[in-house]
Amino acid sequence: MKRNIVIAAVTAAALIGGGTATALATTGDDEGSARQAATTQLSNDDDRDDDAEKAEKTVSADVTASEAIASALKHTSGTVVSAELDDEGDGDKVVWNVDVLSGDNTWHSVSVDPANGKVLGSHTDDEDDTAQVRAALKGSSVTAEEAAKAAAAKGVVTSVDLDDDGKNTSWEAETRKSGGAEQDWKIDLTSGRVTADDQD
Repeated sequence: MKRNIVIAAVTAAALIGGGTATALATTGDDEGSARQAATTQLSNDDDRDDDAEKAEKTVSADVTASEAIASALKHTSGTVVSAELDDEGDGDKVVWNVDVLSGDNTWHSVSVDPANGKVLGSHTDDEDDTAQVRAALKGSSVTAEEAAKAAAAKGVVTSVDLDDDGKNTSWEAETRKSGGAEQDWKIDLTSGRVTADDQD
């Protein structure tokens, strides 16, 4: 009976704590000690661990969003439309992915190392919103690099992207603070004014 109570208590603590727990309980019967293991795991533990790990890598990146954009532009000239610090695919390495629209309307995806700012590679992409992006940026005076610098006052910038949907086009930036708190911001295309994203 005591064994069941101990296992139930440890299981409840693991569920409340949101983690994984392994409880070892011993019986108090005359036949000697017996061990029984009970493992409880929440299905979203891996997601939480991945988010925490990504948050740590993001905050500890040596190369800022604006520096990654500058590196990408040295490699591929054009207009940066977005930059995002993201998993490279295998989940182990985080890189800056910078999308550049060149003068001949070719889209380039440039990967930049967040540790030293070196370009790791690039490839062309097929995008069908070139005209929409050009129209949204017409008359703007704030570049993606400048938007990233402006948003950096709010935390570590993990992405900057052109929001060309609807009437109010702007740069959107996501910042993260130490500890993992995220916040979305809008940066005006002409003034560079940073405001909290009301839809966040």
